Amino acid sequence: MLEYGFVRVGASSLNLRVGDVFFNQKEIVRVIKEANKKEIAILVFPELSITGYTAADLFLNDTLLEQSLIGMEQILKSTSKLDIISIIGCPLKIDNQLFNTAFVISRGHILGIIPKTYIPNYGEFYEKRWFAPSSNLNSNSVYVLGQEVPVGANLLFRDKTRNDVCFGVEICEDLWAVTSPSDSLAKSGATLIFNLSSSNEVIGKYQYRKNLVSVKSSLTMTGYIYASSGINESTTDLVFSGHTMIYENGTLLAEGERFKLDSDLIYNDVDVQRLANLRRRNTSFMGVKADLSYRYIDVVVRKSKELVRKYERFPFVPASDTEKLLRCKEILDIQAAGLCKRLLHIGIKKTVIGISGGLDSTLAFLVILECYKKLGISNDNLIAITMPGFGTTNRTLDNSIKLMKSYEVDIRSIDIKESCLKHFEDISYDKDIYDVTYENVQARERTQILMDVANKEGAIVIGTGDLSELILGWCTYNGDHMSMYAVNSSIPKTLVKDLVKSIAFTQDEEQRKILMDIVDTPISPELLPTDNGKIKQKTEDTIGPYELHDFFTYHFLRYGAGVKKIYYIACKTFDGIYTKAEIKKWLRVFIVRFFQQQFKRNCLPDGVKVGTISVSPRGDLRMPSDASYKIFLEELERLDETRDVE
Repeated sequence: MLEYGFVRVGASSLNLRVGDVFFNQKEIVRVIKEANKKEIAILVFPELSITGYTAADLFLNDTLLEQSLIGMEQILKSTSKLDIISIIGCPLKIDNQLFNTAFVISRGHILGIIPKTYIPNYGEFYEKRWFAPSSNLNSNSVYVLGQEVPVGANLLFRDKTRNDVCFGVEICEDLWAVTSPSDSLAKSGATLIFNLSSSNEVIGKYQYRKNLVSVKSSLTMTGYIYASSGINESTTDLVFSGHTMIYENGTLLAEGERFKLDSDLIYNDVDVQRLANLRRRNTSFMGVKADLSYRYIDVVVRKSKELVRKYERFPFVPASDTEKLLRCKEILDIQAAGLCKRLLHIGIKKTVIGISGGLDSTLAFLVILECYKKLGISNDNLIAITMPGFGTTNRTLDNSIKLMKSYEVDIRSIDIKESCLKHFEDISYDKDIYDVTYENVQARERTQILMDVANKEGAIVIGTGDLSELILGWCTYNGDHMSMYAVNSSIPKTLVKDLVKSIAFTQDEEQRKILMDIVDTPISPELLPTDNGKIKQKTEDTIGPYELHDFFTYHFLRYGAGVKKIYYIACKTFDGIYTKAEIKKWLRVFIVRFFQQQFKRNCLPDGVKVGTISVSPRGDLRMPSDASYKIFLEELERLDETRDVE
């Protein structure tokens, strides 16, 4: 999995006995062996896990400190043949001082030792009674268990084969400091940060801790792996819960169960390639020089065989219903606010929109109404025009009429069949040939009507096309491709349906019924003659499933994922829904159309950006119209869809 940039990381809370090094080292070994079976590459334990964090003045006793190293030696011997990197908390005497450290070990070797930088001495914490901060170190290395080992807070561990697989370590309070070591570690190349912690539980601290780790992983663009002490620490005054978390760029990938008596182990695959791509896009990382004082230690990071990480089939759509409703409301507000500003700026109230009875035009229609509500403009200033053509079905026509009547807008119906037939005659075209000309004549006729009505009424035409259509170029150049302001241009098709549904639940019973029937209508441009009044032309039969194309779009544009990686994660995500051959087929369509249709995106009208992906030539996507896509197709063709992806 390392070839795709995935690193399997783990975090363990620990069933320990405070001061019982022999018991603790046996449990640590047991968990390491369990993690090794799960192909975890890097595993982190809680702070001072070999002794227990709450040993207090026992840290001043030579016996405990000596036994700690004996315990570490046993761990090294017992795991020397395992292909895993472990990070274990241990007190260590260096330069006549005692340090709270993290031992990074692998295959019987101590790769490095990191002392804690910030020593808390407030509230319930009084660590300065025993431990010195990393700034007190006078040495760059230390002899431990017969090995000369690099020591310091300035250590970074980097895979020999991939520079983007690089990790650093900080300990508990380091995370809570104003300026964390992880900030510098990330700027110097760390894509993974491991935190050995002992964070006690009080009311409200659980969520605060989660927020802290989430924000830190987002600000540093890292995978942040956190392991805290469990309830078997001393409860003289404090209770610990064994909180474990794995975040990637602010997103929670895994979280352990708190308040368990037994050891707990969580793991997931962090995409360091994605993190590195995000950093290259972010000028904050480009503009900050690395700290040259950091020392890099070469390591070998294990390659796992199978991906355990799960991806959402609909990456643009929140999974939970509650979050979905909140997201949809925010999107509608953003769309409406953009349109409000445009209308205020040009000093008009009237808008013109073509209503087809389909999802996209319905969403744009509802956005206009929301804008009017904000501005206190009467709905009759919205000129909604239905323009039935050769492929218009009774269902969509009826729905468009019902929709317009229900909201009391200015309703107009203009049949375009006669004007299109006249145009066919003018250009000497055979009306019985159902090709692209047949379809585009209708699309451009509708656009001309909308533009001319807008001129006549002193209004602007609101575009209805969505992000998925623009990505694939599934629009008619200078037809539905053009408008005076576009409100759906960064809304993917898989999200449009949920937006209309969420709005439907806030409307009255009649309006809800109309909107839900529109939601249930098959997606079609309705440009070819109907089959006895029923839809004959279904978009997804021609260009492929929108759920696949939106998945491809998200990973291709948001994270710069390569073709091979997109194919791999798509096969995992849509297993049992589409075959590998189908995924490869539609990925090829995606690549070809994305590159070939850039000329349409290069001259798009203004349109509000809503999500993280936009194809505006003035904003997120600057791309030549004639870039070659040969290397992308060649990579795709090398994949064998009859075999499992290696």
